[in-house]
Amino acid sequence: MRWMLYIKDLEEGVELFKVLGSEVRVSIIRLLLENKEMNLNELAGCLNITNGALTSHIKKMEDADLIEVTSDFSGHGNQKLCRVKQERILVDIVPEKVRERQGVYEAEIPVGQYTDYQVLPTCGISTVKSLIGEVDDPRYFAHPDRIHGGILWFSKGYVEYLIPNLLPAAQKIDEISFSMELASEAPGVNNDWPSDISFQLNGIPVGIWTSPGDFGDIRGVFTPAWWPSGWNQYGLLKLLAINDRGTFVDGRKISDAAIGQFGLDHKSPIRFRMEVKEGADHAGGLTLFGNGFGNYSQGIRVRIRYSPVRINGR
Repeated sequence: MRWMLYIKDLEEGVELFKVLGSEVRVSIIRLLLENKEMNLNELAGCLNITNGALTSHIKKMEDADLIEVTSDFSGHGNQKLCRVKQERILVDIVPEKVRERQGVYEAEIPVGQYTDYQVLPTCGISTVKSLIGEVDDPRYFAHPDRIHGGILWFSKGYVEYLIPNLLPAAQKIDEISFSMELASEAPGVNNDWPSDISFQLNGIPVGIWTSPGDFGDIRGVFTPAWWPSGWNQYGLLKLLAINDRGTFVDGRKISDAAIGQFGLDHKSPIRFRMEVKEGADHAGGLTLFGNGFGNYSQGIRVRIRYSPVRINGR
């Protein structure tokens, strides 16, 4: 269970909703969560249905990207093992075109386009073609090729990004959100390697998310073929949102830091920092995946929702 399924509008999610509309398939998810993974015979026995009926359900769930099915050759014959693939499902009810009309703009920041940094080994940065300089040498974080970086990692420290402020005059920011693929940074890889990753907006702490590990059990979907198998392979797609109710990660509130306290207008700089502090309870580093790496092949996607400033209640 590694990823978050992101449905950008209701029409895109219709097939998924149909799959989840079955009590049998919900029971399959529950069983897989309780047992981590099960073969088809075990599932059929628990559900008291035939293998033929189960296969139809499993195929629909696999097509919807809810579960993954792998072959296990360790026992007698070729057993099919099932496990839950998604950690969360996030659905945007309002489609992107409507959001644009309501006052929303988006930008994507390459992971190497940071404006400030301070990192400690183990660390490194790479493009999709090659490493930039040498690993564990923080000096290469200043290399000009960093703007083409597709992945970076460090054990402690921070990277900070200047977010483009395209807010029209006489408007206020109602919500700012950041979508990025993150993991911890262990020597080599370690799926059980928690790390407290802190977030700041304009120097003000907004919350902490604990990454569960530095994932290397399977190769990332977009990770280049030349990338060593014993290095960071993929992360978890996280959505950090700051609005008038506080700060949230994947819809779960992590702090009371609300957008109003920043006083952002069309002239404000917007600086976003991700940090692993020296004194963190779990100082397990940070890996940031960008285009050409991990499971999502994206930079830091920023979405800003805004509305007119009201004067005298109007």
